[in-house]
Amino acid sequence: MTNISHSDLAAFIARCLGACGMPAADADRVGGMMARADLMGQEGHGVFRLPMYIQRIRAGGMNMSPEFKVVSDRTATALIDGDNGMGHLVMHHATELAMEKARNAGVAWVGARHSNHAGPASLYAMMPAQEDMIGIYMAVASANHMPPWGGTEMLLGTNPIAIALPSDKFPPIVLDMATTVAAYGKVKTAALKGEQMPEGWMVDRNGAPLTDPTKSADGFLLPIGGPKGYGLSLIFGILAGVLNGAAFGRDVVDFNADAVSTTNTGHMILALDIKAFTDPDTFRADIDAVWTQMKSSETLSGVDEVRLPGERMHSVTQTRLKDGIPLPEALREKLGLMADDLGVAPL
Repeated sequence: MTNISHSDLAAFIARCLGACGMPAADADRVGGMMARADLMGQEGHGVFRLPMYIQRIRAGGMNMSPEFKVVSDRTATALIDGDNGMGHLVMHHATELAMEKARNAGVAWVGARHSNHAGPASLYAMMPAQEDMIGIYMAVASANHMPPWGGTEMLLGTNPIAIALPSDKFPPIVLDMATTVAAYGKVKTAALKGEQMPEGWMVDRNGAPLTDPTKSADGFLLPIGGPKGYGLSLIFGILAGVLNGAAFGRDVVDFNADAVSTTNTGHMILALDIKAFTDPDTFRADIDAVWTQMKSSETLSGVDEVRLPGERMHSVTQTRLKDGIPLPEALREKLGLMADDLGVAPL
């Protein structure tokens, strides 16, 4: 592993995207958001994805100068068309719009279609949380890796949800989870590191455990909680995809395998202004009280402490701000070759 600072990583990503024709301001924004994924410990959605993004851009599968259009607009709702733009930019725009509407209406739901892969769900749920709001984000995953419960045809993805709640003295509570036991990005990063997967992440088409990430195409991901996870993936996909006129089921394009076809990825973001219910200071203090209750509860034998959603992410972020972001040597070499090909300064 080699450590690199968040700012250097963000600048590198921006250089690469700029070399592919992305406007400088957009490249800087995406670079910062992608590097933040690595900073938070969500490596499967950070710079690891950059070569795939670059491949899609150079193949003409993504629009570098999108014009976002509001397809439907009401007081507390909107649907935007991302014009096949970079998912990070589409969802940043959608989240800003949701927060603007929530300041007036108390709550706002904004859907997006004709987008692309947008990185970790928590990026967008945390934006409202930084503005005394609660953020809820869902998306249709950028590839199908899970069948409906009891089936074998992969019609569903990891279809994630993230919910962020602001606090005062403690870190915000941030739930960011796939509806599968493991996100597919973790499978790909395990393969890159030469690691095996734990049993329970995937099974082969006969239902036997699959632990070799390089053979992931021979099987499929398992849902969390069996049929309950399947149900969540289905509903989240409908809310983020079908409702918005975005791809779902057999219409989903495998972002990892097809760099040309338009993905029409769907997302949704909900922003809820805490002031519509209570004083934000009171709410943040109440969330601190929740922290205290959970952390002070008695633990099972062999368990050191109770942890809250987002606690590890906050700890990793603080460590990496100080010590830098670790990059596997194989990934660093891959990024170096890509930088040479693009004619930009390497990491």
